[in-house]
Amino acid sequence: MCTRVTYLGDNNLVVTGRSMDWGEDMQSDLWVFPAGMARNGACGAGSLEWTSKYGSLIVSGYNIGTADGVNEKGLVGNLLYLAESDYGTLNGKAPVSITLWAQYALDNYATVAEAVAGLELEPFRVKSPILPNGRAASLHLSLSDPSGDSAILEYIEGKLTIHHGREYQVMTNSPVFDQQLALNAYWKTIGGNEFLPGTISAADRFARASYFVGVVPKSIDKNYISAVPEQKMQYQAVASVMGIMRSASTPLGITTPGKPNVSSTIWRTVTDHQNMIYYFDSATTPNTFWVDLKDVDLSKGAPVKKLAVAGGKYYAGNAASLFVSTEPFVFGTA
Repeated sequence: MCTRVTYLGDNNLVVTGRSMDWGEDMQSDLWVFPAGMARNGACGAGSLEWTSKYGSLIVSGYNIGTADGVNEKGLVGNLLYLAESDYGTLNGKAPVSITLWAQYALDNYATVAEAVAGLELEPFRVKSPILPNGRAASLHLSLSDPSGDSAILEYIEGKLTIHHGREYQVMTNSPVFDQQLALNAYWKTIGGNEFLPGTISAADRFARASYFVGVVPKSIDKNYISAVPEQKMQYQAVASVMGIMRSASTPLGITTPGKPNVSSTIWRTVTDHQNMIYYFDSATTPNTFWVDLKDVDLSKGAPVKKLAVAGGKYYAGNAASLFVSTEPFVFGTA
């Protein structure tokens, strides 16, 4: 469940897309969190405490945690399911609920390199609550930034593993990332022009997404776009990534009981890092809308705002002006 892709185009254009696959409606909404918000790790006494350095635009899961988002510096965080996750014991470190893992990164870091340098020191230990659907929150985290840098963070057998580099453009779910890379290496020997695996399994989605992100145009394709104003490359890149995310999505109605890594896609996001535009695409409405972060106030002291998406609400075009001042949700405790 879930696929994440980072596109690296000409002229330093970087676009990150993700699909959210889940077995039910997550009641997701979009939220604007300004800089300067006081946070705690939502694990009771001894939880880590911090104040957000950067403002962010995020998509919530069940309105108890940050599932996806981008901060004012263009750093993107995506949480995806990983059944093999094992967060270990606290070992004397302050706890942070996994509902805040992505938010911590968005609050504190401007770049992937900065985030890796900070998080590899393990300033906290992740604790995982049971989600409203009764499943444990077993997740891994991807980060990307406007330079095209990427990082994949997983807790395996209680140890934090970080894969850091521009080459880590794709992430799905099980097996763990090392094994996904090995499986994808095999499919590269077959060649995507000859054959691509077509099931909805995480490994097959990894292979397809890796192939497609490598072959989509990295500059204006004049076979399809005759007039070439500069912004057309931005649009083509965003549309290409949205196409990849749809090709890796699982249609509504497909579920596999007993296999938590496979569920229907309920929404997708695409972030244009350079132009600071965040696109949202629901699987239950025909409209794709976006939020231009230049039209959102993320400064310290600005109000928290919400754009309601849960309950079948839909929008078109730039929805930045439609956010409403709202009390922030309470992050889920662990």
